[in-house]
Amino acid sequence: MRTFDPASRSGTILLDDGVELPFDANALSGTGLRHLRIGQRVRLEVEGEGARMRVRSLTIYTLSG
Repeated sequence: MRTFDPASRSGTILLDDGVELPFDANALSGTGLRHLRIGQRVRLEVEGEGARMRVRSLTIYTLSG
């Protein structure tokens, strides 16, 4: 997670390769997530290609213990 605006529930994800992708509140629909922290690792699904690539959905990445 690179940026997150709690009011609009939108922000950006910074991929490991340095690409930054936007997401909007729809990416959080149905997840139960109400807040995300900058720096938090997430799993995501993307749609589109090139400059139109966007995050379709995301969930918190958790480690199995």
